[in-house]
Amino acid sequence: MSWNPTLEPACPEDGALDAIETLIIPRSRDLGGFEVRRALPAPARQMVGPFIFFDQVGPAEFITGKGVDIRPHPHIGLSTVTYLYRGEFQHRDSLGTNQMILPGEVNWMTAGRGVTHSERTSALTRQRPHDLFGIQTWVALPEAMEDATPAFEHRERGALPFLEAEGKQVRVILGSAYGARSPVEIFSDMFYVDAILEPGATIPLPDNHEDRGVYVVQGSVTIAGQSFASGRMMVFRPGDRVALKAGPEGARLMLLGGETLNGPRYIWWNFVASSREKIEEAKAAWRRQDWGTGPFHLPPGDDNEFAIAPEN
Repeated sequence: MSWNPTLEPACPEDGALDAIETLIIPRSRDLGGFEVRRALPAPARQMVGPFIFFDQVGPAEFITGKGVDIRPHPHIGLSTVTYLYRGEFQHRDSLGTNQMILPGEVNWMTAGRGVTHSERTSALTRQRPHDLFGIQTWVALPEAMEDATPAFEHRERGALPFLEAEGKQVRVILGSAYGARSPVEIFSDMFYVDAILEPGATIPLPDNHEDRGVYVVQGSVTIAGQSFASGRMMVFRPGDRVALKAGPEGARLMLLGGETLNGPRYIWWNFVASSREKIEEAKAAWRRQDWGTGPFHLPPGDDNEFAIAPEN
């Protein structure tokens, strides 16, 4: 899909800087050979719309024989979203899914009442030096979906709406934005967009969503005359018309947001829920390790090890 008029800014570049409700500087941590920057949850902001967890993975480079090994681990009450710029993951889950994900594609796994999955660099990729760069997010589920049957959906790059206007390229990963809608099945109103801007190009934030934020992946953007470099997330006041202008080196952005949920969520390890009771039940179930009869099962083909739950 080519030029779309809703990609063109309908608001002035100079607006009130107080349109930015929250500025988040992610926390960095080393996961053994690669760095992760976590923007959500943050002390000042738990969620942006339904997005409750936001990690930048890499960029990282691996020598031959090395890679990522995220052992089987459980989730409840959320959907996981994996989107890569470079590299690949091999996803396996307790539903029997065995799916490679490549740049520009999306893996959307809905945990519901409980699912287990692993993510690893494939054996084929380990045969050569390789790199990895992408974003992983969690979307908290509405209360009515927290006990839903787990599900997995994969969409290839060509299935996601792609819009192109003067100096910008936009891929709609989830939900609706700029007059386009992703085919991925979602459970509440949201948008999640990968945007690439040439130097000086300007793009408006979608203004038909309750909660809106932007994460600067690469380059920089200017908002109301102030520049924000890569590794920053800005959350904006509802209803304000906001335009983002790419800096002199251009920018790559993740735009996200949507409908806010009916209340905060509890988070423990890999679990998200609207009640502490659900968290405690899932915690006890994983620690029992009754894979054959309990609510959690290990992924077929990746069941020789699993992640150990934290002590507290």
